[in-house]
Amino acid sequence: MPFNRRTGVLALCFSGAFAAFAGSPGWAQDYPTKPIHIVVPLPPGGSNDVLARILGQKMSESFGQPVIVDNKPGAAGNIATAFMAKTEPDGYNIAVAPNQTVAVNPVLYPNLPFNVNRDLTGITMMGRVPMVLVVSPDKVQATSVAELIALAKANPDKLSYASAGSGSPQHMAAEVFKSMTGTSITQIAYKGSAPALVDVLGGQVDVMFCPMNSALPHIRSGKLRALGTTGTKRVELLANVPTIAETVPKYESDIWIGMVAPAKTPKTIINKLNAELRRSLALPDVQAKLAEQGIYAESSTPAEFTKLIADDQKRWAAVIKAANIKPE
Repeated sequence: MPFNRRTGVLALCFSGAFAAFAGSPGWAQDYPTKPIHIVVPLPPGGSNDVLARILGQKMSESFGQPVIVDNKPGAAGNIATAFMAKTEPDGYNIAVAPNQTVAVNPVLYPNLPFNVNRDLTGITMMGRVPMVLVVSPDKVQATSVAELIALAKANPDKLSYASAGSGSPQHMAAEVFKSMTGTSITQIAYKGSAPALVDVLGGQVDVMFCPMNSALPHIRSGKLRALGTTGTKRVELLANVPTIAETVPKYESDIWIGMVAPAKTPKTIINKLNAELRRSLALPDVQAKLAEQGIYAESSTPAEFTKLIADDQKRWAAVIKAANIKPE
């Protein structure tokens, strides 16, 4: 019958549309059904990698699927960010996002093949890593932030500081410090934190803004002298060390680390990932493991983290312009 034949065709069309929708990323109630890959833009062993592996294990236990950590270092984190910007927005590739890769690099490098604000979306904040201002005790006599400022002002361009390269957290923390204190300290750039720290320990370089987890063993052994931390409040692991802000009001330059996904990832998947990561970050054992590494757990909504990225881009754009910082 014509009517039935037409109805059958319509039914077939609707059936096909339903099947296509069910197989699309938007059909997310069964997510995940295969392994999730967490892309880390830096080498293994650092704070970004630690966060990915601790939270990835919890995600795997909760989701019942493997969670694989893929380290894609290089080009100051831009290689991993470019990969994430172009990958399938299905929730099976997500990325650790420190402020360097999503807030500093977009304003430091003018010709990136991606746009963070257009191509990525926030899932959640995961933690903050205070840095600590350290000096080589055998070479620098300053025992406080105030004494270091006085020494630098009395000897412009004579003191040096180590960084992991242009746009790195160490570099940006030092430039903010110089700008706020009116000091002139020469940057010695390295290809990573590890070689930078080695030369500070050896006395070849005077000063470094060092991530807490890397600096702690050497502070405790007396090979480095801690003058101040970069957050807004003192940290438990160095309770006797003041914040730099106690001497330089409003100074702040922590490393923050979050998680992002491709921009078109369905909200249902983003929300599911957000809920799982926030649940894991609230667990006492996770917080304890992170604290041992100098990482302080902190979470947010997807919208809050996306806004933080945009706000910090504006902040660092002003710093980069004022200090005339150029990419390497």
